[in-house]
Amino acid sequence: MFKPSTFRRWTLRLAALAAVTLLAAPGAFAQDKITRIVVAFPPGGPVDFVARAMADQLGKELGGQQVIIENKAGANGAIAAEYVSRAAPDAHTLWLTSVGAVAINPALYDKLPYDPVRDLTPVSLAVRNVEVLVVPASAPYNTGAEFVAAARKSAQPMTLASSGTGSVPHLAMEQLSDAAKVPLMHVPYKGAAPAINDVMAGHVNGFFGDIPGLIGFIKGGKLKPIGLAATKRHPLLPDVKTFAEMGVPGVDSDNWYALFAAKGTPPAAVESMNQAVRRALDNEAVKSKLLASGAEPAPSTPADLAKLLATDSAKWAAVVRSKNIKPD
Repeated sequence: MFKPSTFRRWTLRLAALAAVTLLAAPGAFAQDKITRIVVAFPPGGPVDFVARAMADQLGKELGGQQVIIENKAGANGAIAAEYVSRAAPDAHTLWLTSVGAVAINPALYDKLPYDPVRDLTPVSLAVRNVEVLVVPASAPYNTGAEFVAAARKSAQPMTLASSGTGSVPHLAMEQLSDAAKVPLMHVPYKGAAPAINDVMAGHVNGFFGDIPGLIGFIKGGKLKPIGLAATKRHPLLPDVKTFAEMGVPGVDSDNWYALFAAKGTPPAAVESMNQAVRRALDNEAVKSKLLASGAEPAPSTPADLAKLLATDSAKWAAVVRSKNIKPD
């Protein structure tokens, strides 16, 4: 018969052995960890769609973790950015943002409660969104070149809607105006939906927008695509030329979405999350869903995202300064 003291020693040894076994088991606590993807827009928008398209597969790539979407809309992305910048630096709270909040806002606003370089760590590019110029279905021009020719002959500047002052659609319009050397009148709206409605109604001559937000109207014959603000054609619109192909170079306004974590996240944690994101976006089901919407999966290394952020920040800051653009 065991003495009480001997029994206690064996109990302690068995407990220690069980603990070591659990720690050694791959993914033993994976399902207990939660990764949050923070979106600075309400549910149902294009950024939210991308987050939800990749969430389940990302959880699988992280060893069975739960990935949840948190929508923190408002203040042009500042609420979401500040939330992520103050999160634990472990790459399990991620900000999925469009280019505007990280590469345009710093030039547009004198004071922001966050600095993309100082407060955030690049994890991976997620998707690229090509901007397409659309006009009313009944418009007399069928290409961007014809639109530019009509603008040159017009007694009054042609009008282009945007989803707001300083937005990517607005800056794409400014790029086209400079590249084509024609005056264009900016008509800002509070969001893309009312802008699109007024283009379809013929109240405005055109609108630059992301293909995911416009492809349904294009396929339904309600809007006519006439030119791409990109370096190459898009698979969903193979017959629509880029402005460079039409002899108007310098119109390139990719509205990419990317993932960032809090500053101070260890490189190993960033690399681990980056690899999981890359595998998730390379998953055939995820890739097909995104491509069908018009978004092009484009995972990157953290270093490549940092380089892209620096390049686009400089590009958009130059446009904002040269046009003296001020937020509404």
